[in-house]
Amino acid sequence: MQNIGERLEEARKRKGISIREAAEATKIRSDYLHKFENNQFDLNLAEIYVRGFLRNYANFLKLPAEKLLNDYASLGRGEARPRQPSREIYGRMDVSVASADERNAEKASAPGEGHGTEPARLARGGTSLPKGPAIPPQLIFRGGIILGAILILFLVIWGVRALLSDPVPATADRGSPMTASPVQTTTEPTITLIALDTVRVKVVQESNNAELYQGTLVRGQTQTVPKRGSIYITASAGKNLEVEIAGKRYPMPFTEYDRARIP
Repeated sequence: MQNIGERLEEARKRKGISIREAAEATKIRSDYLHKFENNQFDLNLAEIYVRGFLRNYANFLKLPAEKLLNDYASLGRGEARPRQPSREIYGRMDVSVASADERNAEKASAPGEGHGTEPARLARGGTSLPKGPAIPPQLIFRGGIILGAILILFLVIWGVRALLSDPVPATADRGSPMTASPVQTTTEPTITLIALDTVRVKVVQESNNAELYQGTLVRGQTQTVPKRGSIYITASAGKNLEVEIAGKRYPMPFTEYDRARIP
């Protein structure tokens, strides 16, 4: 029975093409294809890319990709996967999105000596002020309520005057993007789509199928997309698209039209 490499080599020769021509057609490095045909799979790559390259090469040679991957898994190099529908999602990239450093917003504060101990200190040491009649607590409470009401009334009058005299700055402050942008950049993780050539891209939220982005990117163009949990990226040509996550760029695990899941 032929091994994986022999089947690949025989199918390539049956098509009458060289390793170099196959590499140009599949966008897979020729040394990787040469190792595949020698039944060698140690490419120093993540397992998801080895399986993706094997799948693309098998499809290019018109070989049953699923059977080839199952035979590859039987070598102990990966788990066999059951046959999926035509819109199979095999491009799952297990990448971890680096989150922002946790900042400790709560600072431990030692109990102030001047708050809880001041009455005791006065009780122990006394005061130099002359003693007078004690003020009833009811008068203190009522005085506090009156002062609070006057302060609230003053703030309301000041706010009404500010709105009537200069409404434009108030509107500008409420609608200014400078007040909203820092919140988005610090609390919401994002990914960046990088076009190596013209490619049609669609990004969908996995949890609710909400469309986060859809459009065509030209060579050198980038597009930042929010990442709220797992997402699906569909590209018309995977070879023309890379994804930047936490400062690291990753190629798509497919070359033609397909989609990949980013957890």
